[in-house]
Amino acid sequence: MGRGFREQETLLVLSSLSAIALVLSLLVVLSFLIHYCCCHRGDRSEGSEEEEEDEDGSTGHGYSGKKGRGICCVTWVAVASVTLCCVAIGIGFYGNSEANDGMYQLTSSLLTANYTLASIDLLISDTITGLQLSVSGPLTTMDELFTGSKPFLVSLRNCRRLSENVINLLSSISLARSSSDAGLGNDSSISGASIIPLTPVPPSMAPTMVPTSGLMPNPFSPGWAANTLMVNEDYRWLSYVLLLLLDLIVCLFILLGLAKQARWLLILMTVLAWLALFLSWGSLGLETATVVALSDFCSDPNTFVLNSTHFNTGTSSDVLDYYLTCSRRMNSPFQQLLTQSQRALSNIHTHLSSLERNALPQFPKAEKSLREVQQILNSTEGNFHQLVALLNCRGLNKDYIDSLKGLCYDGMEGLLYLSLYSFLSALAFTAILCSLPGAWRSFPSESEEYEDSDSESEDPFTSHQDSKRFLQWQPWL
Repeated sequence: MGRGFREQETLLVLSSLSAIALVLSLLVVLSFLIHYCCCHRGDRSEGSEEEEEDEDGSTGHGYSGKKGRGICCVTWVAVASVTLCCVAIGIGFYGNSEANDGMYQLTSSLLTANYTLASIDLLISDTITGLQLSVSGPLTTMDELFTGSKPFLVSLRNCRRLSENVINLLSSISLARSSSDAGLGNDSSISGASIIPLTPVPPSMAPTMVPTSGLMPNPFSPGWAANTLMVNEDYRWLSYVLLLLLDLIVCLFILLGLAKQARWLLILMTVLAWLALFLSWGSLGLETATVVALSDFCSDPNTFVLNSTHFNTGTSSDVLDYYLTCSRRMNSPFQQLLTQSQRALSNIHTHLSSLERNALPQFPKAEKSLREVQQILNSTEGNFHQLVALLNCRGLNKDYIDSLKGLCYDGMEGLLYLSLYSFLSALAFTAILCSLPGAWRSFPSESEEYEDSDSESEDPFTSHQDSKRFLQWQPWL
């Protein structure tokens, strides 16, 4: 409990650091806005006196000297900030793709594990159902036929007792009960006395039912986790793509506004840059908290799973430890049950062979029932061998390792790149918001451009006089 409280405090501190960084960014931008609004008012009177002196050396828009250098500096700062933002966007697209790949590998492994657990549950239920059918059907019929023969009745009742023993042993295997809600669509009622062995299908084809309520099922179901993660990952991926596209559109239109000197476009992009700034710092807080929580889980995932009540409810710690570690030194917790079941099935087969040799010549009517029991026994043994293979730790442990690789390698790498993107984009938008007001305030207004065009149209000899002066200074022409 104490460790959990400390982890929550750490996550809250990291989230608050992002909020503090946002406040600092707002203070920096506010200071620059105050500088542009207050300090430049006093410079206008001085600038009007200098304009008359610098009028001859001015460019097309009348920017020269100190004012021209200031405009150039502000513009280049905005361009550099936009370039940094574009680099951050590229990093963000890569990180989003890596995180999506990691989540895809995680959900694929969970679906494979869910299919394995559902297959185990299906094999157990089919085996139990087949043995129950043999006890209630053919064995009962043969019991009525062998009423007058005590040795045959002893063998027959031994088969019944062993079948019931196998049913009890298999019923005690509770590993796959967690996936009973996410079955493979099998019908629990089996028509006839035959059992059809499982035909493997891809994990993606195995339907998993998501509970209508958003609560985690108890015990834990990998199918429920995979479906929930896929839905959440789709929303996360789409949200980041929209955020990256918003940043890219803002950057491109800022460059267009600087090139065209469109004041209204830069004002609109300034408003969107404010929105992007808030979103960047907010996403950075979420990503940092997620990275810390994920790194804490990935440092010792086995301990987390063993101590989590969502995982160990209904399943013993020995079973979880066997499948999580899959060490050669550890014996399967189901080894004794499977060995006893195998011996019981072998004894049933021995008794049926004895009845086939000795009882059928005396009771030919029992041949049909005996063949049905043998068919059920053969199908049961086939399912039993599949069950032994599926209960081995190698398959589920491989799915567990693959899910950890997807989450702790690709997923962690993607989150780190997304954190870097959020940090760089937040810095870039902070610089953009500091430089854009100075850039669009320095652009000539429509009235100034109109006055410049009128002055040029009123003096038709200006261009001729300028060309004449140029020729006087170039005697070789």
